Amino acid sequence: MRPLCLATLFISLAACGTLDHSDPPRVPPQGADNCGAGDHAGLVGLDATALEQVLILGPVRVIRPGDAVTMDQRPGRINFVVSEAGRIERISCG
Repeated sequence: MRPLCLATLFISLAACGTLDHSDPPRVPPQGADNCGAGDHAGLVGLDATALEQVLILGPVRVIRPGDAVTMDQRPGRINFVVSEAGRIERISCG
């Protein structure tokens, strides 16, 4: 899904030509880090128990293999995807 969002963003920017930076965007671009996921990038590859030692203020969802996951999108929520081996595989917003 992320490559599709990035491709759409690049195509949109290419169609615009030049951007006027004097007017701030009203909506963050797709794929923006609205939840602070980038702040926790160092957790990727660690055992999921590392999450017990991190204070995260805000909504968090830990998704393990076989978990039922709702499709609702919450830009401020951090999703931690855990692999079969019990390691943090991916972090994203939504």
